[in-house]
Amino acid sequence: MPSLNPKTYDPTPAARVAFLGLGVMGFPMAGHLARAGHTVCVYNRSPAKAEQWVAEFGGSHAPTPRLAAAGADIVFACVGNDADLRQVVLGADGAFAGMKAGAVLVDHTTASADVARELYGAAKPLGLHFVDAPVSGGQAGAQNGLLTVMCGGDTAAFDAAKPVAMAFARAFTLMGDSGAGQLTKMVNQVAIAGLVQGLSEAIAFGQRAGLDMAQVLDVIGKGAAQSWQMDNRGKTMAQGKFDFGFAVDWMRKDLGLVLAEAQRNGARLPVTALVDQFYADVQQAGGRRWDTSSLITRLK
Repeated sequence: MPSLNPKTYDPTPAARVAFLGLGVMGFPMAGHLARAGHTVCVYNRSPAKAEQWVAEFGGSHAPTPRLAAAGADIVFACVGNDADLRQVVLGADGAFAGMKAGAVLVDHTTASADVARELYGAAKPLGLHFVDAPVSGGQAGAQNGLLTVMCGGDTAAFDAAKPVAMAFARAFTLMGDSGAGQLTKMVNQVAIAGLVQGLSEAIAFGQRAGLDMAQVLDVIGKGAAQSWQMDNRGKTMAQGKFDFGFAVDWMRKDLGLVLAEAQRNGARLPVTALVDQFYADVQQAGGRRWDTSSLITRLK
């Protein structure tokens, strides 16, 4: 699959930007920024991936986050977890050490609300801005430039970042103060976890009943049961295909963040906690990198 699918970009004044982290999401996101006409310098822990990106999209790459961020108006980051995020942002070689006064760091990592607030607080005395901005839409959304982005932070920083970020987004929305973007992403993952388990049970039940599940999904997909998961994963779940999409390991990381936040705020999440354990079963069965729709394998 190509790293980018065609997209028409809205006219936006060219900005100087950096992108930290070129995984399955970051690589195409940074590519859309370059295709939209922005000057992009990338950083990746594995230099070979940064060289590959430059060969495909132009721009430049730097050996440290600090050097990549030097002179940038906006620095985007999309890494693995809280620890990875601190590593690329803080310290002598971190992005904050290289950013000019007034620049904005927009973090697309799915991380904790606590680390978002921590980095927001660390940015302020340096004359910098921090926006937590996790995304929904998966690898396909990144390749299509149609991600949904949920943001937390100050209005001025959000307003500065939005026109540029729309190169890879279809929606870029301020949800509240620092941390609100991460909390909104947690709501998103809670909703998905229960939905995928319900869809898994429905398909497994239909198969046991001897129904033609391709036909069943076509029919019920036109009614109240319709969902993105059904439209995009239902038939592949019925076929036992899971070699694409959002990995089980990533979902377990996200649900860990959700359950930790629920312990702090008192939310009751019995179904989410149960589905998290079901995903642990999938991991133990060798499905760590399978798509999250592989939840159905527990029912076979």
